[in-house]
Amino acid sequence: MAKNRLLIIEDDADLREGLEFSFQGDGYEVVCAGTKGEGLREIKRGRADLVLLDCNLPDGTGFELCREMRRFCNVPVVMLTARDTEMDEIKALELGVDDYLSKPFSLGVLRARMKRLINGRAEVNELVSGGLIIDKSTCRVTRDGTEIILSKLEYGLLCFLIENKNHVLSKEQILDRLWDSEGKYVDNNTVSVNISRLRKKLKTDTDCPDLIRTIQGIGYIWKEE
Repeated sequence: MAKNRLLIIEDDADLREGLEFSFQGDGYEVVCAGTKGEGLREIKRGRADLVLLDCNLPDGTGFELCREMRRFCNVPVVMLTARDTEMDEIKALELGVDDYLSKPFSLGVLRARMKRLINGRAEVNELVSGGLIIDKSTCRVTRDGTEIILSKLEYGLLCFLIENKNHVLSKEQILDRLWDSEGKYVDNNTVSVNISRLRKKLKTDTDCPDLIRTIQGIGYIWKEE
């Protein structure tokens, strides 16, 4: 079974290293970042199962980072902060933070909250959108009981789009998620070619809506009406 991947975005090196050591011991695959910019780059790679996010970073705030990441992904976020005020907690939750802990915090409580969020995410084994049903346990895509045969890349692309439905994904984000991570050579036409192939396979008849919209000069969006 693959390890859950944890992204720790924290500028305090001692705390960051301590959390990394503890959660590696719990069986997590841990990636660390010390700035908002580094953290955002890791999030855009699309392979984190949960983010531990410090509120105060040297090049911005956790609030700003959460606002930016919620434009393209729904990965669970636990914010860690020394700013123990009700208004900060409300602001964090309104921006899409899933949980909030004030420093100093109990490692046991943090573990329990992380486990709850990750288990809740793992229970979502089926994606339903635009008349499609995707069974993630078998990688099977169907519409009205008829299976649509997709390549590995087409399937990954479809899942990535639907998991981030109604959010624009740039070509760079898609490349980072589906191609660069495998070390394959890519060029500027890679995304558009595979989007075109996926559209053709999904549009099984003239009545099927085209839910993959092109946002000129930016990227693509799965637009669920």
